Amino acid sequence: MSAPTGNEDDAFWRRPAQESEQPHPDPAAPGPQPASPYLGPPRTDPPPAYWRPPTVAQPPPPRAMPAQDMDALDEEEGSARTVTYGVGLVAGAIGLILMCLLCARALV
Repeated sequence: MSAPTGNEDDAFWRRPAQESEQPHPDPAAPGPQPASPYLGPPRTDPPPAYWRPPTVAQPPPPRAMPAQDMDALDEEEGSARTVTYGVGLVAGAIGLILMCLLCARALV
């Protein structure tokens, strides 16, 4: 906000001149009465008796899960572990070889 400079542009923002001829209203005096007092919102009609959606009394029982072959699961987990370790060993070996090549090149 800028300080007032006394320009005519500031005249728009100044308060209007107060006329001493207008008496101040008495705060204790009652104001004008509204035509009709506010009685609140209108009443609504009650909902019909069937307004709720139908509900299912008893859901069907859950289906039986298929049996698991624990020996086949153990075998698949073992083969997955072997593949994971193999990929990790190959990636580690490649990383070690690249690091050795970069270090040897930096020393030479």
